[in-house]
Amino acid sequence: MSEDQLLSRRRVLHYAGAIAALAVLPGRLFAAQSADVTGRLARYMVAARDNPLPDAVLLECKHRILDTFGAMVSGSRMKPGEMAVNYVRSLGGTEQASVMGAPFRTTTVNAALANAMCAHSDETDDFEPVTKAHPGSSVVPAALAMAESEGRSGEAMIRAVALGYDLACRLLMALGPDLVRGSHRSAEGTASTFGALGAAALLAQLDEQRTRYAISYSAQQVSGLWSWVKDKDHIEKAFDFAGMGARNGVQAVGMVQSGMTGVDDVLDGTHNLFIALSTHPDPEAMLAGLGSRFYVTETAIKTYSVGYPIQSPLDALLTLRKQYNLSPDNVRSILVKLPTDAIGIVGESAMPDVNCQHLVALALVKGAVSFNDSHDVALMHDPQILAQRAKVSVAPDAALMDPAAPRGAIVEVTLTDGRKVDHFTKYPPGTKENPLNTEAVNAKARDLMQPVLGAAKTERLIERINGLEAVKDIRELRPLFTT
Repeated sequence: MSEDQLLSRRRVLHYAGAIAALAVLPGRLFAAQSADVTGRLARYMVAARDNPLPDAVLLECKHRILDTFGAMVSGSRMKPGEMAVNYVRSLGGTEQASVMGAPFRTTTVNAALANAMCAHSDETDDFEPVTKAHPGSSVVPAALAMAESEGRSGEAMIRAVALGYDLACRLLMALGPDLVRGSHRSAEGTASTFGALGAAALLAQLDEQRTRYAISYSAQQVSGLWSWVKDKDHIEKAFDFAGMGARNGVQAVGMVQSGMTGVDDVLDGTHNLFIALSTHPDPEAMLAGLGSRFYVTETAIKTYSVGYPIQSPLDALLTLRKQYNLSPDNVRSILVKLPTDAIGIVGESAMPDVNCQHLVALALVKGAVSFNDSHDVALMHDPQILAQRAKVSVAPDAALMDPAAPRGAIVEVTLTDGRKVDHFTKYPPGTKENPLNTEAVNAKARDLMQPVLGAAKTERLIERINGLEAVKDIRELRPLFTT
């Protein structure tokens, strides 16, 4: 071999070594920055089943559980929920857990899937404004299925729900929710599996080692694509936001319960979840504030059963309508200003409950937006509402991209006499800055559940969930939400 050939070979080996070093560098840097994230998280998850929650957190948990029950019950009579229920009915399976609004039981995994898809059949489930996660629609169904299967108490279910919310939202904070969306992934789908994992693992009473395995099995299943925005029937969207994650988290825990082992440090070192899914992960955000900051207190309970970016526009329009006696006869035009990232979600959807122009026109005509009206496709072709919809335009406003109030909106109305009036809703009712009280949550749940369960069952179910910490076995609630 000539000297030039030898030098060339040395250069190739040198460059290959440099490339190999660069390939593992992110993992090494990650390991140096964050040690044993998996272990610290697992230990907290184990301890959470015995740690009492502060009274304020306990109350907010019960509010979210009741709110999600309302979404599950009402969603069981909507197309995505009906299809999910029929699907799991066809699967059969061991009778471990109940299906909402149905007369049969199935496996925990199947019940979690069906009930979660029911929970996001419409747009009435809760929402975390910073991460854009929808924790309740996956966490509560997962907790309900596991609590039934294991015969756990209402208090245990409450703690499981609190933990599930924490894991769902903290995973996105660790990955960076905007970075997740920037890679064409669904933040909602990404969060839901870890939310269900948290709830299911607590109720299964896994020890630290098995919790580590369950975290790994869940990490392998974290999925979801931003392509859900093209779903016109809300069926795949219900799967992505809720059903998929609830199924995945419960299944991960069940597999570990059966004796399966796995990787015990999936959140650490090379090939970990964070560097796989984010270009700039912050792994410590997975742990920051655990035990003192509870995300279940930070989600927004929707006042209207519509897409979350439309909550503020409806609040603003209805405020102006009342203040200035607005009507179709005295309104010339309406301009709705939304955060730029909301336009693609609610700008011109074929689904009535996520179409901003349609719902603003509906609110102007009727002075309210009921659950039934917000889901009535026929109203999208109603001549009176179409005439008002022609007056409504929606525009992006970069100034509304406020991290402290990411779903605010401005509504500007031009009257037929030339006057212009406007209203800025920064925090719609139901947000942590403008929360609903127990009576308001009860009223919403009553409106959603009564048409399915009847008045007597509905009132009893509301009463039991308001006092859930006193329920000795979640199975006691079965007769109240099944048919």
